[in-house]
Amino acid sequence: MPFTAQDELAVNAIRVLSIDAIEKSNSGHPGLPLGAAPMAYVLWSRFLKHNPKNPKWFDRDRFVLSAGHGSMLLYSLLHLSGYDLPMEELKNFRQWGSKTPGHPEFGHTVGVEATTGPLGQGISMAVGMAIAEQFMASTFNKQDHKLVDHNTYVIVGDGDLMEGVSQEAASLAGHLGLNKLIVLYDSNNITLDGPAELSFSENVADRFRAYGWNVLRVDDGNDLDAIEQAITQANTEQARPTLIEVKTVIGYGSPKQGTSKVHGSPLGAEGAEAAKQAYGWNEEPFSVPDEVYAAFAKHNAESAEREAEWNAVLSSYRTNYKAESKQFDDALSGVVNVDFDNVLPAFEGGVATRDAFGKIINAIAPHVPTLLGGSADLSSSNKTLLDGAGSFQKGSYEGRNVFYGVREHAMGAAMNGISLHGGVIPFGGTFLVFVDYLRPAVRLSALMKQPVMYVMTHDSIAVGEDGPTHEPVEQLASLRVIPGVRVFRPADATETGLSVRYALEHRDAPTVLALSRQKLPTLDEVKANRQNFNRGAYVIYQHGSGTDLILMASGSEVQLALQAGKKLASEGVQVRVVSAPSLDVFEEQPNSYREEVLPANVRKRLAVEMAQSTSWYKYVGLDGEVIGIDTFGASAPGEIVMREYGFTEDRVIDAAKSLLNR
Repeated sequence: MPFTAQDELAVNAIRVLSIDAIEKSNSGHPGLPLGAAPMAYVLWSRFLKHNPKNPKWFDRDRFVLSAGHGSMLLYSLLHLSGYDLPMEELKNFRQWGSKTPGHPEFGHTVGVEATTGPLGQGISMAVGMAIAEQFMASTFNKQDHKLVDHNTYVIVGDGDLMEGVSQEAASLAGHLGLNKLIVLYDSNNITLDGPAELSFSENVADRFRAYGWNVLRVDDGNDLDAIEQAITQANTEQARPTLIEVKTVIGYGSPKQGTSKVHGSPLGAEGAEAAKQAYGWNEEPFSVPDEVYAAFAKHNAESAEREAEWNAVLSSYRTNYKAESKQFDDALSGVVNVDFDNVLPAFEGGVATRDAFGKIINAIAPHVPTLLGGSADLSSSNKTLLDGAGSFQKGSYEGRNVFYGVREHAMGAAMNGISLHGGVIPFGGTFLVFVDYLRPAVRLSALMKQPVMYVMTHDSIAVGEDGPTHEPVEQLASLRVIPGVRVFRPADATETGLSVRYALEHRDAPTVLALSRQKLPTLDEVKANRQNFNRGAYVIYQHGSGTDLILMASGSEVQLALQAGKKLASEGVQVRVVSAPSLDVFEEQPNSYREEVLPANVRKRLAVEMAQSTSWYKYVGLDGEVIGIDTFGASAPGEIVMREYGFTEDRVIDAAKSLLNR
């Protein structure tokens, strides 16, 4: 169908709504919306499979604005398409309490599929969405019933493709042959500092070809027909993801078009008026002709019909494939049907918590068919491999082990995308010290409340011979200060199982599991008091009233605290020992429970953890002490490193007696 004057009017409506909102706010980024409006309009009016009346329809196409600074482009599209985003919200762009924040926020604005703005994260999350689509399709589709068959579309800018995370993710997508991933590249050769050539001279198209992508080009970003042809061609690709490089003019139509000055600043009254004149736009601010809404409504009606057809397929599927449909419904609802009390393995003796995790996750996996594991080239060390579950690879997308390669950041971002897509529960592993490579993705997990499970092994200076580059010191504290992240550092194999259970049963936040490389004793005291594990910290041992001294610890140091506590008890000290697997969860408890575990009248407190000590001062108070490590580690056998840094029973006892004698 040829494009008409009505379509050109709709393109300009997107541009003008963006101008009006940014001018009213006196804040925002007009450059991308003005330049990328044509490609966005073609995608949304001719291709995007979605239903504004049911934004959560599972088989919808996903659209990610990776260049999230251009958020008014997305808000204009959502409004014009009929999502529940009224004009008043556009008028309140970037204002307190509005549904139109400066960068798109998942869960805050209807129709926003991912929180974007940190460049490179959007395209990387989109790779995860495409992974989830292929996995779900291979798991549930039947020859005569296609429940999962949709695309993931992305708009990126030059900045996105400079970021290292996008390069990691694009390399992975090419390797996996994710043909349902289509990326439109707003190629305008401008960055915030000026012409892109100041810092960026590579041939992006050749780079993506080297990744294994199908690469197309549109020479004129205002040519609606050429854009349509390119997206049509991308949809026929069967073996590769597609990058469509669309040559655009940043801030098109404005006096500052083609320059960095239009990237992130309002046009100003004169500039805004000049741009509107260039578009032939004569409407009042925030006024859109009815024919523009009609242009979007026609495509939306077709999408609604496609959803109705899909619902009929789903109904037939439920009749013909009862077991699979139950699994499919559970996957979409996020329900985890596991009898943990009987499924979780029991442990005895010395077991590294990373080894315990491997046994635990393999015991759970048969009961959760959409549990998708992975590792950043460390599966044999992280113990994240699902036995007999196959490898997620091109041509075998039903495999449940994703080999992310040495791409920690892309792994974190992709897991966010997998989780956002829905239906799939992702977990992935690396060493705890390398969480710094993927921290921005962890932060977005928390911001979006995505229940991603990060499996971080080699959790302390006990790593030993690998030395300070591989021995985490500050990582635990730095993760605990990210709002909404739940960090678990289990004391033994039993607590490891309870940590995994907690993560799978509480689907409202990301979980970090900090697991040991060295063997830890399985503690009877943990087994006896496990009913309070879900409170984050709990009493595992007490002698007498426990009012002389409280010893508290997490992870491998719980055994030290317990040994020291029992020795002190034998000398008549009224001592209490607290295991604190998750300070974050403990903080979520009511004051009454926290007082029950750490009574305010017991002021002699000692915390023990082989990590930077900041996390614990809140709990030991002014009269307490922390045995931590506030320097980097050293290279030597783990037992020697721990001894030299003072993590011994004698050191704990001496520090406790010093406190008691004050």
